[in-house]
Amino acid sequence: MLTLSGLSKRNGVHVIDLPKKIVVGEGVLEGLDNYLKELGVKGPVLVVTGPIVRKLADERVLPKLSFKYDVVEVSRADIVSVQKVVEIAKKLSPSFIVGFGGGTAIDVAKYSAYQLGIQFASVPTSPSHDGITSPFASIKGLGKPTSVAAKEPQLILADIEVLSSAPRRLINAGIGDSVGKIVAVRDWRLASRLKGEYYGDYTASLSLLSAKHALSCTRIINSDLKKGVRILVEALISSGVAMAMAGTTRPASGSEHLFAHAVEMIMPDVALHGELVALGTIMMAYLHGLNWKKIRRALKRAGIPVKAKELGIPDEVVVKALVTAHSIRPERYTILGEKGLTWESAENLARVTGVID
Repeated sequence: MLTLSGLSKRNGVHVIDLPKKIVVGEGVLEGLDNYLKELGVKGPVLVVTGPIVRKLADERVLPKLSFKYDVVEVSRADIVSVQKVVEIAKKLSPSFIVGFGGGTAIDVAKYSAYQLGIQFASVPTSPSHDGITSPFASIKGLGKPTSVAAKEPQLILADIEVLSSAPRRLINAGIGDSVGKIVAVRDWRLASRLKGEYYGDYTASLSLLSAKHALSCTRIINSDLKKGVRILVEALISSGVAMAMAGTTRPASGSEHLFAHAVEMIMPDVALHGELVALGTIMMAYLHGLNWKKIRRALKRAGIPVKAKELGIPDEVVVKALVTAHSIRPERYTILGEKGLTWESAENLARVTGVID
């Protein structure tokens, strides 16, 4: 039976589960078999991947595995895909799951590993969001559009050569997702002051550092793609570690993510998650009194859309998403407050920040 999981806090004790091995570099993909052996894996191994990167797996990963293995392709990060993985796992009885691909494959792999009670390795092929590291997954069909607790990776294998060859739009989405931590930490701090919510200074600082690196990435990535991608990947990894240490997505997800989730509910698949987070970050930074113009310039410099119409999102959808965003997770206090924005104030916010004309 598939169940929703809770945070890793038991009887007031905060349990921190972190990756045992993180490997970042060029040409490291072929070493997956050895890294799994170093972790004591004896097989079998179940590889969860997507149809687009399956060829890469067939050419550079699967032939080098010395374990008995099976492969399952998934195209959506939803509960149906998780059930598909779980059913195949029942036949194979794997000791380890490898998520090989983008956010979809990795989210399905980590949530499946959680349900099966086995370990998981994250092998990303695109740096599109911080799910590379975090013990949380975005799985549709669980009755909520937000992340749920899942399995933290024991191994993260980030091949810069592979990640740099990802479509630039996916890379930019990763930048947008990372820059959003600037707002998320402010929301977390606000909730701590006004609602007495737990706030971790160290994990908040780590998350802010990842956002700082993402901003620096916007200055480098156009002239030196691999260097920029490496900075971005390290930022995504540190953000995921911050969530693992905090036992919550708070260090990485605030009002900017609530806006993104609201748009996704109104217009599913209209844009990449990180692109929506970028738009949300601009607007929520304005509400927090931050230098939103600097953030907007940095995102634009990297080629990330800073206007809704660039993503094909109508003005009224942006405004509606702003008005309803606070209700996505009512237990998560943010700058949007408990009652949210009025239609007039939401429209004004979107226009002042240039998200809509």
